[in-house]
Parts: sequence; C-alpha cells; structure tokens
Amino acid sequence: MPLKHRLCPALLLLPMIACGAAPKLPGVSAAMQSDLAANDRSGSVTVVVTKDKVVHLEAMGLADLAAKTPMRPDSVFWIASMTKPVTAVAILMLQDEGKLNVADPIAKHIPAFADLKTPSGQPANLTIAQALTHTSGLGEGDTAAIRQAHTLAELVPLFLAAPMQYEPGAKWQYTQSGINVAARIVEIASGQSFDAFVQTRILNPLGMKDTTFYPEGERAARLVVGYKKSQATGEPEAVRLPASFGVRGHPPLGNGGLYSTGPDYARFCQMLLNGGELNGKRYLSPGALKLMMTVQTGELPTGFLQSAEYGQRGTNYGWGIGTCILRAPHPGVAAMLSPGTFGHGGAWGTQAWIDPVRGAAYVLMVQRPNAGNADASDVRRAFQQAAADALKEQP
Repeated sequence: MPLKHRLCPALLLLPMIACGAAPKLPGVSAAMQSDLAANDRSGSVTVVVTKDKVVHLEAMGLADLAAKTPMRPDSVFWIASMTKPVTAVAILMLQDEGKLNVADPIAKHIPAFADLKTPSGQPANLTIAQALTHTSGLGEGDTAAIRQAHTLAELVPLFLAAPMQYEPGAKWQYTQSGINVAARIVEIASGQSFDAFVQTRILNPLGMKDTTFYPEGERAARLVVGYKKSQATGEPEAVRLPASFGVRGHPPLGNGGLYSTGPDYARFCQMLLNGGELNGKRYLSPGALKLMMTVQTGELPTGFLQSAEYGQRGTNYGWGIGTCILRAPHPGVAAMLSPGTFGHGGAWGTQAWIDPVRGAAYVLMVQRPNAGNADASDVRRAFQQAAADALKEQP
C-alpha cells in the first residue's frame, strides 16, 4: 500500500486536510532535514496549528532505524512531561465543576498531608497550586519503591515518607511527586481512575484517538524508537523506556505517563489556543484557562534555562498551573515567541508551545533520550524559527 494511503487515519483527525495533502510551511522541511543530518536523529513529526486549522504537518525520517520503518504523522511518541499540562487541565475541569480549588490545601483531599512538616518543623500546609507549580518542596520518594507501585494511591505514602526538600514557596524546583499527587486528587474528586478521567473527559472529546497511558496493539506497533549515540561506536543505539511507563499494572502517571502523536497533541494545544474550547465544546472556563497561562510563582526564577550555560534565563520564565510561561523573549529558543507563550517539553525531546499573541502553536515530536536539555535544543529553535518566519509571510 502506498505510504500516502497508510497515513490517512491520522489526517482524518485534522480539520481541513485531505488524505495525502498535508500542508507544509516553507522552510520547515529544510530546517528539519538539516538538523537530522547534523545530529543523526532518526526522524521527527512537526505540526503547527492556528485557532481554526492545521497549517503544517510533516513526518520525516525513520521511526525505527533497524526495521527502516518510515516516520508517519500518526507515529506514537512517549511525550513524558508534556503530560503535565493535561494533568493541569483535568484539575482545572474539576475546579470549574466546584469539586476542588487549586488554592485548597492538599490535606482537604488527602488527609495524610495534614501531618507533613517542613524542614523547619512547621506544618507544610501544601496547596494544589504549589504542587502544580513546582514550589511545594515535597519530597520525591524512594525510586525503587515507586517503581513497584501499582496505583497513584500507593505513591502518596512514599512521597510523604521522604523529607521535604525546602520550605514551601521558597523557590522553584522541578518536582515530579507534586504532579502525581495532583493526579491522585483528580481520582478522589472525580470518583474515576486518573487514566479513565483523562480518556473520557479530554482525549475522547478532543478526538485524540492515539493518545494513551498504555499503548497496545496497533498503537504499540506505531511506537517510535528512542535512540542515543553510542559512546563506543558513535552510532545510534536504541534505548528502552523506563519500566514504570506505558505498562498496565503501573500507575497512570500525571507527571509523564502519556504517549501521543503530533496531530493528537496539536488538537489539545488548539483547544487551549481557542480559549478552552474547540469545535463548539468548552473544556475549560476562561477563568480556569487564565490560571493555567498566568504566572503563579511571583518573581521566583523558574524553568530549565537558569544556568550560565543557557544565559541565566530564570527570570524570563514563570510557572502557571502545570505550564511554563515565557515572560520575556530572549535569543535562541524563545526569540520567535511572544510574551505569554506557554507550554511544556518532554524528557525525550518533545516540545509544545502555544503563542496566544500570534495565534499559533508549535508541536515537535522526536525521541532522543540523553540528548541534553530539550527546552534548549537546536532542533526546537530551528523548527520554531522556520515556522514563525513562514507564518509571517502568510496573508
């Protein structure tokens, strides 16, 4: 079967695109080809959406080097921490329904948190917002024990048993445990397992047919293999995903458990770009979306570009509910973005950034474990710059 016909199922999820006729922004292909050649990447999927249409969709390279499997628009990627904004949307949906508030003490929903003490011995009184903005100071728990857990409920005592890392609100420090506590609160407030809530309230209504915590069957066959460069040979070698992700019997982790495709995640971004609604269905109230895309961390330096290596850009960023927010553009990966752009990256190189001022969202799907800081990657910069330049030329 010709490749263009095998791609049709993914394209059917995208408005205004006929099978075999995916739009491409000029310059993006050349930028991605150059990056593939320079960095020995296996392949990529890039998507750019506006509020009402897909303006770019391209799959490039291979999903599996050994099998020589072509990358497809509906190739499935582990999106890791790009799960966090989905967790935030789940929490904010429940706030819209009056079942919780991000200002709530976590102890209101998980009573065991009432006994948690800060490093100075004071009651911690952690809030849901602190958990979702990485300002809680919550301990991460024993890694080996976490890998043995079967449910989100089993993770909570492990987090509480770990010493707190700092006084709540004293600083920003990327913390996985807080996001998984938020996912557990979704279960308690909704009466559903976290994966069931995400599936029925977010993925299914948005038409994100290939997004899941547990890729199985035909979706598993479309998984993209992650590669790192061998130190011994210089050749790419396959890397296995962490065992706690993607396997039934392990918790649906709110910090990084989802697998998705470029077109699927672009629809999620498009909903946020449209003010919390898509195709006539509202997912978040304007007030809830404002919490997500407005800095909640005051003047604290935040984000992954704080070191001298990345230009000490901590004050260029703040954190909303579950998302990183660009306060002030800077050279490199943020040069083409507007103030107020928000989004998140993933550990294996995936990126998604929503620019409400320009009315566009940029989604990059790659699988490059151990490739350094994905937020500062050359491929992210090259893709976003080429796409932004092309959008400027459009009528």
